[in-house]
Amino acid sequence: MPRTSERGGPRTRARISEVATRLFLERGFDEVTVAEVAREAGVSSVTVFKHFPRKEDLLLDRTDDATELLRAAAGAGPDVLAALRETTLRLADERHALSGLAEGSVPFFRTIAASPALVARTREIAAELQRTLENELPGDATLLAAFFVAGYGTVLVGTARRLIAGDPPHAVADDHRARVENLFDALRHGV
Repeated sequence: MPRTSERGGPRTRARISEVATRLFLERGFDEVTVAEVAREAGVSSVTVFKHFPRKEDLLLDRTDDATELLRAAAGAGPDVLAALRETTLRLADERHALSGLAEGSVPFFRTIAASPALVARTREIAAELQRTLENELPGDATLLAAFFVAGYGTVLVGTARRLIAGDPPHAVADDHRARVENLFDALRHGV
């Protein structure tokens, strides 16, 4: 297979991610090596690691998107909860990958659940996102950031479980949206 440009920036990154995701979903995360991903993508292992510092990030590659969404919501004005609510509901309505409602999410969720390394990395990413939100908000926002990230994580896990169980996607999406609304009611008014 001819080698693609080793410098290729976003296109190379996207190709590596696409190949890795396909291989992980077909064979399981723990069964695929970085060398196999590199070979299939037509790049070196060094190039893979330049774009993805950890093997887990080859599949969990939306952290930058989530970080930017949190930053935008935090900077949207004085009512951060309204901005976060609007963002999470928009993601659900668009069936964005970060909502857990995107088409094809079930194999993704199964792959994560089957790998302790991926489960651990999702927890690390949640902690990183919590710190990002804390740093973007004025004052001591530790509790708000912790409650939002934990609450949204709980919504996502519930959505994943229902989709894996075979519940109808439209019913899962309606329930997801209702649980997001409940999360923001609890954040604004308490439990």
